[in-house]
Amino acid sequence: MNAKGQVFKYGDNVDTDVIIPARYLNSFDGKELAEHVMVDIDPEFAGKVQKGDMVVALKNFGCGSSREHAPLALKEAGVSCVIAETFARIFYRNSINIGLPIIESKEASEDIQNGDEVEVDFDKGIIYNLTQNKEYKGQPFPEFMQKLIAAGGLVNYTNENSER
Repeated sequence: MNAKGQVFKYGDNVDTDVIIPARYLNSFDGKELAEHVMVDIDPEFAGKVQKGDMVVALKNFGCGSSREHAPLALKEAGVSCVIAETFARIFYRNSINIGLPIIESKEASEDIQNGDEVEVDFDKGIIYNLTQNKEYKGQPFPEFMQKLIAAGGLVNYTNENSER
């Protein structure tokens, strides 16, 4: 499983209130949430992000409240992967649960720049910076997590496997 896209780069401590501000949480509709994703940190993000693009950040991405809206808004906006040095644990779990691939890599998160084109091989845990012609090591997803993500999240995975 691979993802490939252009990078939107952010710093440390991007919290869930920045990813999707509380004033937009009156909806669980992913498409509606995607219209407001990252608005407080990057007002043009929702209008610029293309399907397959990636978010790269530094430490503690997704800190703050435990809302599932944050990874859902990113996924519905077209983000194919989030790369960071570290993630808040609840954001990590929520991302996998809704089928948004995330990968931790200190070197990649520091070195990749806004606008770089990046490809991620989730099976191997390799991040390729196609713009800079560099390669970084991340953590490959275990097989069960790959299945969850491929299914589009925990609910879809559970539904698919309960029908068997």
